[in-house]
Amino acid sequence: MAKVRLTKEFHFEMAHALWNYDGLCKNIHGHSYILFVTVIGEPITDPNNSKLGMVMDFGDLKNIVNEEIVDQLDHSIVLSKATPNLEQLNIEQMFERFFITDYQPTCENMIVDFAEKIKMRLPLDVKLHSLKVHESATSFAEWYSEDN
Repeated sequence: MAKVRLTKEFHFEMAHALWNYDGLCKNIHGHSYILFVTVIGEPITDPNNSKLGMVMDFGDLKNIVNEEIVDQLDHSIVLSKATPNLEQLNIEQMFERFFITDYQPTCENMIVDFAEKIKMRLPLDVKLHSLKVHESATSFAEWYSEDN
């Protein structure tokens, strides 16, 4: 049977700052991110399977991406662990959704992190094909399994 790609679109708001960067993004600022997740596989042919004809249930893909990425990062602030004085930012009311990453939280590094998290949760017969993360209307990063 033919391989089919499915894509689901997700939206979240997130703030970040780039430590030791030489431009404006060294300041805390936010983006309205758009994440496109594309998986690839063969539609299920077992007539006894409730997912007959599907590569993957869009609802299952939605749950995976929401649990691993969107629900955690939406309305959060993300900073690199290299940022000095992080403990001073522990203001309870304003920093309930505060994440410290092992990497500089650029669009490029985040998309690699997203790919690893999503791949681990997919059914065995479904593969992550690509990700696209828009940081703004005109700026985005792409990840393709064939490149990695």
